[in-house]
Amino acid sequence: MNLGEFWAPHQGAVSLTFDDGTENQLQLAVPRLDAYGLKGTFYITARGDNWQERLAPWRDVAASGHEIGNHTISHTCSSNYTGNPGLEESSLDAIERDIMIAQERLEQIAPHQKEWTFAYPCYCTHVGRGEGRQSYVPVVARHFMAGRVGGEYGFGNHPAVVDLPAAWGLPTDRMSGFEMIGLAEELTAQGRWVILVFHQINGSRLTVGSHDFETLLRHLQRRSDAIWTAPVVDVARKIAQWQANQ
Repeated sequence: MNLGEFWAPHQGAVSLTFDDGTENQLQLAVPRLDAYGLKGTFYITARGDNWQERLAPWRDVAASGHEIGNHTISHTCSSNYTGNPGLEESSLDAIERDIMIAQERLEQIAPHQKEWTFAYPCYCTHVGRGEGRQSYVPVVARHFMAGRVGGEYGFGNHPAVVDLPAAWGLPTDRMSGFEMIGLAEELTAQGRWVILVFHQINGSRLTVGSHDFETLLRHLQRRSDAIWTAPVVDVARKIAQWQANQ
């Protein structure tokens, strides 16, 4: 099967992903996605003693067809981000424990989801230091349909060869709508899967302007005959089935 046959009737796929599960996303991202009939993937950190109260609004988001994904409890990143102990001081057992506690909590707000995906906080996939440094991609592979890491700008995921527990995502911070459209058009024309990463809309950091975000959504709606816009889990499931049969 060639790429054209695989994606038919589309030319490729785009997944719109959002990290951290913020109030900003509830107020600005979800309503715009709904207005254009598009579904996204929201990677939520289930931290805090008040996690049930904080996650409650996401029940309706999940029930309306958006994907809820796992973004750990602690959102632990490399120590280089803060100068404090981070993944370099962690272990495979500790990160797996953190991920699975988050999973237990998230399943309570999206009980209908049978397959789940994961996003690595800060795109970091390691624990430990030096000769003891280890990838925790195998941990994610055991528990999830797919995991999203960082990717090289200008490249998407080739469905025949992408390692689904470490699929590439493209950060969109401060991109214009036209730049995001260009990436989506060119990479899907190559038969690739484009995973765009958002944090805030009209925020103070790691942000995309609301006009630019809406420009992208309007284009994806208009091009729905050629570009399949779908949550990560849906695209990953299709790719996993193809890879299993190759």
